[in-house]
Amino acid sequence: MVQASPLDRQAILQRARGFCAPFRIGNGDGFHLDQVNPSETLHLDRHDKKAAEAVLAEGVALLADLQDRLYASNRYALLLIFQAMDAAGKDGTIKHVMSGVNPQGCQVFAFKAPSAVDLDHDYLWRANQCLPERGRIGIFNRSYYEETLVVRVHPELLARQCLPPELVSDDLWTQRFRDIRHYESYLARNGVVVRKFFLHLSRDEQKRRFLKRLEDPGKNWKFSASDIKERAHWNRYMDAYEEMIRHTASDAAPWFVVPADNKWFTRLVVAAAIIDTLDQLNLQYPVVSDSARDALAAAQQQLLAE
Repeated sequence: MVQASPLDRQAILQRARGFCAPFRIGNGDGFHLDQVNPSETLHLDRHDKKAAEAVLAEGVALLADLQDRLYASNRYALLLIFQAMDAAGKDGTIKHVMSGVNPQGCQVFAFKAPSAVDLDHDYLWRANQCLPERGRIGIFNRSYYEETLVVRVHPELLARQCLPPELVSDDLWTQRFRDIRHYESYLARNGVVVRKFFLHLSRDEQKRRFLKRLEDPGKNWKFSASDIKERAHWNRYMDAYEEMIRHTASDAAPWFVVPADNKWFTRLVVAAAIIDTLDQLNLQYPVVSDSARDALAAAQQQLLAE
């Protein structure tokens, strides 16, 4: 991997902050989804994909270097959470942004509908089993936030959780928001850096992508009849996402509400946010002691003498 010069590195970092800062929500008070335009591309020409790809390539290379330092220092873990409506591009974003990362230092978990075993535990249980180890990046493709989204839009799913009746009340969602904030604060105090991404897709763009999946036989497998059923609840989902962000955004675990109508821009913003986060950790390679250096020198001489 070609290392960027110090000047290039600073330029990339500065550019990254410029891309992600407008979409960072560290305090959700008063937040509304309509504050972010799903088709936003900032100063970039939305048709100039080659320029965007070049910027992303720079970021991916720097991200690989930062991930190497994260792994070597073995102090922090990075947890990246992705939430979105269907067809917003979660899978593609993860694939492109993490393309340069060492697979040994990255773990991806896609959370589907909970199993019978999951339902016999609290709703944070299965996510807790998948937290990244120190030095590693963990990615949650959907997460415990589904418990404030799909379960809220479909109350019948809550009944499957077999909660004590006295715990199911109008305060349930407020309680879950509070529990999640406390949980993420706990993670932060133990060296797990949490960054959350909501890929903000417009309803019109989702329709276009669904039609493309239906018209292309090679993409038919991506489509499910349930996608249309969930689309019918669009407004309820938007309300749920808005409340989720408003009540769980914090400085320790901010949300990034990322415009998702242009996939290339989505990937730029996500990569920028990850780069900026890792850079702020001031990651350093472990310092080798004098005695260890002497041992290394001796090993070198031994090899040269063969």
